[in-house]
Amino acid sequence: MKNFVVKTIANAAALAVAVWLIDKITLTGDSTGKEIGTLILVALIFGVVNFLVKPLVQLLSLPLLILTLGLFTLVVNALMLLLTSWLADVFDLSFHVEGFWTAVLGGLVISVVSWALNVVLPDGD
Repeated sequence: MKNFVVKTIANAAALAVAVWLIDKITLTGDSTGKEIGTLILVALIFGVVNFLVKPLVQLLSLPLLILTLGLFTLVVNALMLLLTSWLADVFDLSFHVEGFWTAVLGGLVISVVSWALNVVLPDGD
């Protein structure tokens, strides 16, 4: 359970960095507390999408992943971020990613920040 909380907080922080760095990834809220709550909910959605959908998409795109020596992973990450944005809209959360190339850049930022945070943060049960 502790590991799940740590990974969710790391995802939320990575999403916050992407929102901060990239103009076309937006998060709006009336107050800082609402923005933090929205970030945590979006991080949960992002985690579920990465847990359930991403392995299936990677399996189906395996020939492209092999052909591009793994670079197609950037496209898969962008699609997962766009799906998260769409689901956030369905759940009436104020998180939006505008366009595919923005999602590619956002996916890259989120991957790097998540990796760095998971190296630093404890990995216990």
